[in-house]
Amino acid sequence: MRANGETARVLLRTLLVRGVPAVAVLLLAIIAGVIIGEMPISARTVGMVLANNLWGAGYPVDPIDAGIIWSYRLPRTLVAAACGAGLALSGVVLQSLVRNALADPYLLGVSAGASTGAVAVTILGIGGGMIGISAGAFVGATLAFVLVALLARAAGGGSAQLVLAGIAGSQLFNALTSFFIAKSANAEQARGIMFWLLGNLSGVRWPDVWLAAPAAVFGLLTAMWFMRAMDAFTFGSSSAASLGINVRRVQAMLIGATTLMTATMVSLVGSIGFVGLVIPHAMRFVVGPRHARLIPASALAGALFLIAADVTSRMLIPGQVVPIGVVTALVGAPAFALILIRNRKRT
Repeated sequence: MRANGETARVLLRTLLVRGVPAVAVLLLAIIAGVIIGEMPISARTVGMVLANNLWGAGYPVDPIDAGIIWSYRLPRTLVAAACGAGLALSGVVLQSLVRNALADPYLLGVSAGASTGAVAVTILGIGGGMIGISAGAFVGATLAFVLVALLARAAGGGSAQLVLAGIAGSQLFNALTSFFIAKSANAEQARGIMFWLLGNLSGVRWPDVWLAAPAAVFGLLTAMWFMRAMDAFTFGSSSAASLGINVRRVQAMLIGATTLMTATMVSLVGSIGFVGLVIPHAMRFVVGPRHARLIPASALAGALFLIAADVTSRMLIPGQVVPIGVVTALVGAPAFALILIRNRKRT
C-alpha cells in the first residue's frame, strides 16, 4: 500500500510539473493544425467558432469556415494528436518490455494484426460500426503479438529472434489482409481500404475523437503508473523481480494497454509506421532514458509529429491529400538512419 501511495504521489507530481507545460504546447499545436491548410483560416475565426460551439457565444462566422473548422480540421487534428501520442507511447513500452531498441507496434506485427482484424470486420461484416472495427483490430493485434512472442521464444528468445519473428508476423498478417481484400472486396471498396492502410485521416469525425483520445490518455496514465517498473526492466525481468515487482502482472497490464492503443489507432487511421520507432529514440537523446521523463516527452513529441505530418499531407500536393503514412515514412526513415549513425558514434 505504501509503494502504491508513493507511486501515486510521484505520478501526480510528474503530471503537474510536466503535464501543464506539455498541454499548453499541445493546445498551441492543435490550433496551428486547424489554422494551416490550403485555405488558411485566421486564429480569430478559429477562436470564434470554438466559442460558438463550446459556449454558444453567437459570434458571426462564415458558415463555410465554421464547417471546415468544427467538422473537419479540429476532429482531424485531435485524432492526429491522440494517434501520435498513442503510437509513440506504444513504442516506449514495447522497447522497455522486450529490451529491444527496434521494438514498436509496426515492426513487431501488432499494427499488421490490427489491420487484418479491422479489414476482416469491414469486409466480412462480422460487426458493425467503429466499435466493431476497433474490437476486430484489438483481436487481430492481440493474436499477432501472441504469435510473434511464441515464435521468438521457440527460436531462442533473443532480441534478434524477436525482430525476425515480428517481421515474419507482419508479413503473415499483411498477406491475410491482402487475401481478404482480393477475395471479398469490390474495386471501390478495395481502393478505399488500400488508401486507409497507408494511413488516412480524411474520414475522421467527432465520434472518432471519443475513441482515440480516451485510448491515448489511458495508455499514458498506465505507462506513467508503471514508470518505475519500466526503469527496472532495463536490467532484465530477474532484476525487476528482485526489486519486488510483480513482473507478470506489470507485463500483462502494459501489453494490454499497448495493444488497446495500437488497435484503436489502426482502426481509426490505418497503419502508420515509424512513429513508435523514431520518437522514443529521439526523446532519449533529449531527456535521457528515465521513463518519468521519457514517457510524457514521447507522448508530446508523437502528438506534435503526427499533427505536423497531417498538415503536410494536406498541403504537399495542391488539391490532393497524401496518405499520412507516406509522410511519416518519408520523414521517419532518414531520421531513424541518423539516429542509428549517432548511436554508432556514441558507442
